[in-house]
Amino acid sequence: MFKMYNTNIITNVTEETTEFTRGNWINMVSPSDEEIKTVCENVNIQEDFIRYALDSEEKARIDIEEDDGTILFIIDTPIIDIESGAKVYSTMPIGVIFVRDDYIITVSLTKNPILEDLSKKKMKNIITYKKSRMLLQIFYSDAEMFLDMLKKLNKETEIAENVLKNSMKNKELLKLLSLEKGLVYFTTSLKSNEVVMEKTMRGNLIKLYDEDEDILEDAIIENKQAIEMAKIYRDILSGTMDAYASIISNNLNGVMKYLTSITIILAIPTMIASYWGMNVPVPLQTNPIGFVLIVVASILIGVIATIWLKRKGILD
Repeated sequence: MFKMYNTNIITNVTEETTEFTRGNWINMVSPSDEEIKTVCENVNIQEDFIRYALDSEEKARIDIEEDDGTILFIIDTPIIDIESGAKVYSTMPIGVIFVRDDYIITVSLTKNPILEDLSKKKMKNIITYKKSRMLLQIFYSDAEMFLDMLKKLNKETEIAENVLKNSMKNKELLKLLSLEKGLVYFTTSLKSNEVVMEKTMRGNLIKLYDEDEDILEDAIIENKQAIEMAKIYRDILSGTMDAYASIISNNLNGVMKYLTSITIILAIPTMIASYWGMNVPVPLQTNPIGFVLIVVASILIGVIATIWLKRKGILD
């Protein structure tokens, strides 16, 4: 699917259009092969520029076609997937293509909140022939979205930790592991995005006005803040995982120690009963209260063993 928008250069009103006109913004979301071919033929670019952004494993970068001046910007954006009913934090690429000075094309594999926000809520602020401004708005919105996602991820981490304080469940431990993996994706993507933004700032790839430079600087600052937040949350989560691993191991050792002590105590009467159960002459076999004496002796020895184990700190 793709939609096109154009801003009237006189009224500065942006409206959806169906004609390929110079200055258009073409927004492509999970386009079909036929749609890719249609767009490429009308704007005269290679299909690879669009297909790069449709690769879920594509990393943030800048690609320049020297022959016609087409520039491809790929940045990573945060997303939340649902796997087996659980939230999974990850990233996906979106592409922004500057087709000479004629068109700007945005490409995403699935619906993306950043591009949806541009095409709906902020349509009054979008001027399609100011391609640089649009790119920088995407940079800034992307950094803000990372910050928002990091706050949500940290909140879920706190909830999982509170559950783990009361009960060591595999489900919550696996959730923490999934959140840690999400932070790894976020950190990697944010650093790649930073490289793209820095290169845009100093590389003279696109024409930047004073106001544009301010927006880009703000986007870089927001992105750096997101990197720092992701690093802090990742360190905290890693320390938490290590702490709970130690707690679980310690609890397991305590259980094993307790069970071993119980086994020793129960083995005492079993051992005595085995001796007096042999088919050989044994003390008290003719004594009328021999059985009672043996039972009492077994209990006393068991109690003594229990007291000794407690004093040694083995049976707590």
